Amino acid sequence: MSGSHDPAHHPDHGHGHGHGHGHDHGHAHGPDHDHHHSHANQGAGRLKLALAITTAIMLVEFVGGWWTHSLALIADAGHMLADAGSLLLAVLALAQVERPADAKHSYGHGRFPVLAAFANGLLLLLVSAWIAFEAVARLVTPEPVQGLALAGVALIGLVANLLAFALLHGGHEHDLNRRGALAHVLSDLLGSVAALLAGLIIWQTGWLRADPLLSLFAALLIVRTGVRVTRESAHVLLEGAPPGLSLPCVAAELPRAVSGVLSVHHVHAWSITPGDNLMTLHAVLAPSADADQTLSRIQQWLRQTHRIGHVTVQVERQDCAVSADCGADERQ
Repeated sequence: MSGSHDPAHHPDHGHGHGHGHGHDHGHAHGPDHDHHHSHANQGAGRLKLALAITTAIMLVEFVGGWWTHSLALIADAGHMLADAGSLLLAVLALAQVERPADAKHSYGHGRFPVLAAFANGLLLLLVSAWIAFEAVARLVTPEPVQGLALAGVALIGLVANLLAFALLHGGHEHDLNRRGALAHVLSDLLGSVAALLAGLIIWQTGWLRADPLLSLFAALLIVRTGVRVTRESAHVLLEGAPPGLSLPCVAAELPRAVSGVLSVHHVHAWSITPGDNLMTLHAVLAPSADADQTLSRIQQWLRQTHRIGHVTVQVERQDCAVSADCGADERQ
């Protein structure tokens, strides 16, 4: 048996190392490279400005909620806390691209935003539980709320969310970080509208229960975001298979797609970050198959068909399943 490692799997991410069955993935720094960095710098600037706006208005709404005794405003501020966390994670993710791998972090530092997202998701669930508890208490015993002041602060939050939306929507359409942050801001627009409606209803009718009822609506938005963020980040941290990737299908399709491959087994796939996918597998080759050429075709097929950026292949001439130590070193 012989192990074959794609240089992209190497800590230096493939800048032409002399592995027997690898490819040179060195990068030329030309106009496209400069164009990419221009988009990255522009995207980082937009994200930082949106983060500054969101954080400032979040603080205004927290103070305004305390001043007006409005739970709906505090709930909207809690939702804006989720937005600020999402924007901060997007900024951190861009920063991680510039940090190279080292001896202690062979895959780089890309998992830090995922870990932060998991903690942020748990915090959001705790915040939503507190808001729901307070809302139920206020439904039973309503508290006085300054409706007009509540509406005014909520309107400021709504305008700020629209500004943040314009900043993020004006960016590059393929910027996944910004698109994710944009989804958070869009959901927060609903929270701002809910707080604004609560203030207007109380101002015009004096119906105090409008505040806790619309607070429950905002809490549901926070729960939705918190559950999704926690579930997706936990899946990455637990090294789950990339979404939409079926390992049995890969094992069945690869021998039919790549000539010279008789069978595939011990297929494993996981992600460093969403979209940065890795895979290891054992490939049994036909006696007449050229190992180098077959390996190259395997790697190319996995990248083009399943977007696997880092591939490690254990080349075999017979199925190692009969061996007790089969797969012992497949994740090195």
